[in-house]
Order: sequence, then C-alpha cells, then structure tokens
Amino acid sequence: MAACVASTLLFSQTLKEEVDLFQAAFGMDKKAVVAEFVTPAPEQADAFWTLYDQYETKRKELGKERIELLAIYAFRYAEMSSEEADAWTKQIIALQKKTDALLNSYYGKVKKATNGIVATQFYEIEVYILTAVRMKILENVPFIGE
Repeated sequence: MAACVASTLLFSQTLKEEVDLFQAAFGMDKKAVVAEFVTPAPEQADAFWTLYDQYETKRKELGKERIELLAIYAFRYAEMSSEEADAWTKQIIALQKKTDALLNSYYGKVKKATNGIVATQFYEIEVYILTAVRMKILENVPFIGE
C-alpha cells in the first residue's frame, strides 16, 4: 500500500513538473507567435501585453487541468466504465466552456484597451493556436474501444 501511495505521489509530482516545463516552453514560443501576428499601436502595446500576460496565466491554469484530465484518460481509457467515461467527458466539456469564456472575456478587455482590429487579431491567433493544440491532442489520443 505504501509503495502504491509513494508511486502515485511521485507520478503526480513528475506530471506537475512536466506540465510546468511544457507550458513554460510553449508560452515563450507562443508569445513570439502572438507578437508577430498582433500589432497594437505603440501607445497600446503596454496595455495589450499586460492583458495578454493576465490571459496567459489563466489559460495556463486551464491547460494544466486539461493535461491532468488527459493523464486520467490515458491511464483509464481501456478500462473506463460507462459512468467514468460520462464523468470524464462532462469535465472536458466544462473545461472547454471555461476556455472559450476566458478567450471571449479577454477579447472584450483587449478591444476596450486597444481597438477592434487588435482584439480581432488576438482572438484569431488564439483560436488558431487552441484549435491546433486540440487537433494535435485528438490525433494522439486513442478512442475508447481502440
């Protein structure tokens, strides 16, 4: 029993470290992509990047939740009961709603701080990146029953 608990705690710590490392690396690359695509005027840049950093902090927290749910799925998908599959799917749906609500909220904040063009650029690149990440995940996650 002690070995089981220790391995679970070790896995949990390793997962957290991997998530932090992955998000740190991805966040840096992502910011560079956003900087190429989103073009606030010089007088809007500070406001935009402050909001962007706030958005990224919140998005990364949701990203950690997604990775944790994917880890659960990876360990359980072959043996999930109907109830477990339903509960997992409901968590994924709720998380997607939170992610979309966060993006929509920051679209409004960016628009208020800058203008409609900058806000739309922000929204477009975020949707593109989120969609690309979701597609990559779907390409690599087996379906239940496979």
